[in-house]
Amino acid sequence: MATFVHLTPAACAAGIRRSGIKARGERRGVYLFPVLASYALTHQWLRELARRPGSRGIVAVQVRLPDGEPVAVGRYGRSFDEVTAAEAVRHIRELGDGALGWEVFLPRAITRGEVRQVRAVRQVAGWRYFPGAHGVTPCVCVGCVQPGTYGSRRLRERRPHPLDGPAPASRVLLARLERAEARADTAALRDTLQWYGLRRRGPVERLAPLAGHPDARVRQGLARAVAPWSTPGADELLRELAGDAVTDVRQTVAEVVAYRRTEAAAALLTALGRDPSSAVRDAAVEGLVECGTPAAEAVLALLADDPDATVRTTVALLTEE
Repeated sequence: MATFVHLTPAACAAGIRRSGIKARGERRGVYLFPVLASYALTHQWLRELARRPGSRGIVAVQVRLPDGEPVAVGRYGRSFDEVTAAEAVRHIRELGDGALGWEVFLPRAITRGEVRQVRAVRQVAGWRYFPGAHGVTPCVCVGCVQPGTYGSRRLRERRPHPLDGPAPASRVLLARLERAEARADTAALRDTLQWYGLRRRGPVERLAPLAGHPDARVRQGLARAVAPWSTPGADELLRELAGDAVTDVRQTVAEVVAYRRTEAAAALLTALGRDPSSAVRDAAVEGLVECGTPAAEAVLALLADDPDATVRTTVALLTEE
């Protein structure tokens, strides 16, 4: 028999003692790790799991599986190999300290009879973020440090990312905007608009004149900046940009309003789905699929027979998904 440990919130302990461990996740199963001689290696996932949202406290559930039980073993984020439970234990034991970040996946639930013990564990064992992260300068991009997570604001303020922020204060951006307009500095204008795109709200009335800027790249930057805003007037400004004479600007509007959840955005997408440019129509398809309104469905039906093959292919792919 192979012995494994499953780390789970303490609030689940009573239910596990009664009925075992349920299969969860998209793959429908349970993640485990072999019980090794090293306490630190056996419970290495504790700190990483503890920092995730949810109830406080982690317990270790010790389970025993037949040696021939089919499982998958591998390092987190990489492909797994299909082996037996005994082979998974042997392989991880041979890795030694190289087993950091490895795990075993059982593609089924664990019965109450397979649960041998539910016990408390020291809450300081293991690594956070990834093995070997301690002492490594953290990445502060929006993909690695998501706003709202514990300590994210302090970290992003201490080490601001050149592209993902946090954005400077509104008064600072307004001053940059005025200087860029006074110098007719297109690059500075686009850079300032990029920072505006990271703010939840902004002065729509102050940015609105840029919809008539002679440089199409500035108008594209304006569309990207205001698309995430809930500020009154943002929909009207996007509608004005959707009527731009330059195809690239209209295409950008179609891309950025795809996930804007307002009635005005839905109406704008249906209009862009009938744009004379096939590039604009193609960019509007994803938003129309997400929108799901009767008007959007009608436009998608038309685009399914669009004269342009690229548009037809995009509609077929996204509607199948």
